[in-house]
Amino acid sequence: MSQKVLLIAGPTAVGKTALSLTLAKQFNGEIISGDSMQVYRHLDIGTAKVLPAERAGIPHYLIDIKAVDQRFTVAEFVTRATDLINQIQSRGKLPIIVGGTGFYLQSLLAGYQFGPTEAAPDMAYRQQLFDLAAAEGPDAVWQQLQAIDPVAAATIEPQNTVRVVRALEYQRTSGQLFSAQADTPATALDALTICLTADRQLVYDRINQRVDQMMTAGLVAEAKWLYDQGGRDLPAGKGIGYHELFPYFVGQTDLATAVDLIKQDSRHYAKRQLTWFRNKMTVDWFNLLEHPDQQQDIQAQLASWLN
Repeated sequence: MSQKVLLIAGPTAVGKTALSLTLAKQFNGEIISGDSMQVYRHLDIGTAKVLPAERAGIPHYLIDIKAVDQRFTVAEFVTRATDLINQIQSRGKLPIIVGGTGFYLQSLLAGYQFGPTEAAPDMAYRQQLFDLAAAEGPDAVWQQLQAIDPVAAATIEPQNTVRVVRALEYQRTSGQLFSAQADTPATALDALTICLTADRQLVYDRINQRVDQMMTAGLVAEAKWLYDQGGRDLPAGKGIGYHELFPYFVGQTDLATAVDLIKQDSRHYAKRQLTWFRNKMTVDWFNLLEHPDQQQDIQAQLASWLN
């Protein structure tokens, strides 16, 4: 039996948090963060974390679960999110996954299976495969899997690029064939994915305003704390809003230049997010910033889907 899961996706600063709280209240939901940075304790401002006082009594998960020197992988996200979906549904609640980390969300929907001895990901190899798929089509990547592991290739649709890439990366990092993994069936998810968007310039303007608000709220102090923990070499230190400030702390740039770079990197990231959701996931698009009445359409669609 498939499990119903609502996903709320989209780039930064388009209103995902507000929508998730509204829908969680109306449809008896609990929220799982699908953000790769909100897992880190002490990093509240730069990650736009939903703080306890702002959660309106709605349970939130996968927030503040990691120290800044710990890695958080897609494998761990899929494992934890799957367990949480089962727990939330067992309580008769609707799991709502909210975030902008497209690869995490797509991996969950694709039903990735990860072994307990999962090797570290090879990000460069993964990107190389995705670039090949973009340039020559999904079949070019699938043909590589067919040559290496025909048993796995026979079970994966050539168009399912994420899973094909996963199989190739698994073989590369573990030295074992993807088809040799224990055959643990993935949880069947009946997912409705709402993706928020808006006019690009409006999104960029809101990102710039959000960065200014973060600066007022104390982003520099938060980034300095991370830097003092060894942030340059920590997984959490790669996050936008933090690594741009590190040169400022050692006198290599001025604060205004660092802030401009945060805004630029955030805008570029938003563009990549939109491209990912548009090209790699099946979503229903809504623009609540310019057409707030569309929230009624979302609520009607969700009600119909649940029933």
